[in-house]
Amino acid sequence: MKSILSILIIAVFISCNSSSTEDTYAVKKVPEKSELNKQANTFFASVTQLEKKDLKEEKVNLGKRLYFDKRLSKNNTISCNSCHNLSTYGVDNLPTSPGDTKEFGTRNSPSVLYAHLHSSQFWDGRAKDVEEQAGMPILNPVEHSIPDSLYIVKKLKKIDNYVKSFNEVYPESGLTFENLTNAIGAFERKMTPVSQFDRYLDGDEDALTAKQKDGLKAFINNACITCHSGVALGGSMMQKFGLFGNYWEYTKSKKIDKGLAEVTVKSSDEYIFKVPSLRNITKTSPYFHDGSVESLEKSIKIMAKLQSNKDITEDEVADIISFLESLEADLDPEMKTL
Repeated sequence: MKSILSILIIAVFISCNSSSTEDTYAVKKVPEKSELNKQANTFFASVTQLEKKDLKEEKVNLGKRLYFDKRLSKNNTISCNSCHNLSTYGVDNLPTSPGDTKEFGTRNSPSVLYAHLHSSQFWDGRAKDVEEQAGMPILNPVEHSIPDSLYIVKKLKKIDNYVKSFNEVYPESGLTFENLTNAIGAFERKMTPVSQFDRYLDGDEDALTAKQKDGLKAFINNACITCHSGVALGGSMMQKFGLFGNYWEYTKSKKIDKGLAEVTVKSSDEYIFKVPSLRNITKTSPYFHDGSVESLEKSIKIMAKLQSNKDITEDEVADIISFLESLEADLDPEMKTL
């Protein structure tokens, strides 16, 4: 009798243990990605998959202080945050922005969020990275209007706290213009918030609604991926704006900007601009290099016509906008203010 009872107890134990193992496996098992998700992963990449850069907290904090400091302009009226406001997704929502002299620039201020993922900076791609970019507005006569790099270094060296911080972060060289832009760049490299679309690419099928998935299909089928692909959905190439027409006839731009040709002075580079990232595009109007179009719906139609020679339908536009909403992602609150 005891032998039979022992066998029953062992059988129950094995059965329970087997069930527990299966339940554990069921919880950990990752569902297979849909065909649309697999297709999306061939064109795009999640920010969660990016290699983490080892950025020292002290350097990032110094860059943050510099980013918000209006003393980086000649008349103490303009900071990096003035045109790239972190409280409004890294833009000022103006067609063009006023500088330290109250004069307006000629191009729209793009979002600083995700900018470090781009292959180059500015609409004409003249800076190779966010570190080089950070110094150019400071020395621009319309933007920060600082006369030269020595001027701003001398100005900041009168501020004991900055001298101390630069010596701590850059013990070998201290406060230099190169270190100033390097610190700002370090802060900007932290601006990579995770969106719904990133979670979808990572395998969460429920991260997008049915309408957003329809928009993703429309985005792919209408060849938007030709230029807007990769982790930033743009920012990785230069392209002529107006492959099938003159852009200013559609945007009603007040000025015909020749884009890259203004840097290279080559007629073959006329109307070529850096392809913008579409992350947070629903929050960063107005659109295009000159901020000439306020409506995202109109911008999509213009792009379809000028770049793909397509008359996109109203339903497709609505679906694409829904998909673009899945790219919205904001910074942590502590990054937005000092």
